[in-house]
Amino acid sequence: MPDSSDFAAIWLTLKLATLTTLLLLLIGTPIAWWLARTKSWWKGPVGAVVALPLVLPPTVLGFYLLLVMGPNGPIGRFTEWAGLGLLPFTFWGLVVASVFYSMPFVVQPIQNAFEAIGDRPLEVAATLRASPLDAFFSVAMPLAKPGFLTACIMGFAHTVGEFGVVLMIGGNIPDKTRLVSVQIYDHVEALEYAQAHWLAGGMVLFSFCVLLALYVLNPTGKKK
Repeated sequence: MPDSSDFAAIWLTLKLATLTTLLLLLIGTPIAWWLARTKSWWKGPVGAVVALPLVLPPTVLGFYLLLVMGPNGPIGRFTEWAGLGLLPFTFWGLVVASVFYSMPFVVQPIQNAFEAIGDRPLEVAATLRASPLDAFFSVAMPLAKPGFLTACIMGFAHTVGEFGVVLMIGGNIPDKTRLVSVQIYDHVEALEYAQAHWLAGGMVLFSFCVLLALYVLNPTGKKK
């Protein structure tokens, strides 16, 4: 049966995934809108940077984030100057790492949804004297709702399943940075297979529910 440390890891994982998803919606939506609408040459490089975590090993991303947020890195120097201390091996360090690591899983579905809208609805809104901001909130966002739904589900699920980045940035500190994926690893390393089965089985069920939600709740996945 799961013990108190297992429940603590589950709670911390859900907390991290929820906060990361909310931050990514705030940060990723304007990025996705710009990528969907721009004709700039910079679209390619920016899109590649956003998608980099899809192909980059998590330990590589975690290593460079560790350097950037460490005492000699620019972010580390800034947080120390601001009196916030260093981010590595803290919960907020995990949040920053998770935002970078899960970004493509939020930005790309929203970008695809914005691109699918096309120019016509926004042109009609402009003829009705809607400002660009009004058109975005009253036309673009409602039409892109399936993309936002997919982004929320995928961003949350991807954060829950993190391991390499979490271990590099957060380490394995009980009640502070030990997430479910790390807790499973600890159980297996200690030959505590029964406890590992409880958490691993829960992750399998969670993953299935995520995929089921994508197929059932997302209107774009239904046959016409």
